[in-house]
Amino acid sequence: MLEATELANVVLQNGGPALSENGAAAIAVGLGALGTGYAQRGIGSAAVGAVAEDDDMFVPGLIFTALPETLIIIAFVTIFLVG
Repeated sequence: MLEATELANVVLQNGGPALSENGAAAIAVGLGALGTGYAQRGIGSAAVGAVAEDDDMFVPGLIFTALPETLIIIAFVTIFLVG
């Protein structure tokens, strides 16, 4: 097992950050996309069940299904504005 100081030496071996700015942005958007997909899994199945019970629930189900996708859109816009 590596000690904390040995691990710090490995991470800082190049004298700079372990990730570039583009790499950190890619990880942030990727993790956000995974979270969005996980949220849509439950929302989508609940929306399909609600629409199967009552046809009037189609529009609210569609809105709730599309709502998590706005997180990824905001992440992409943030990357292009900051980067």
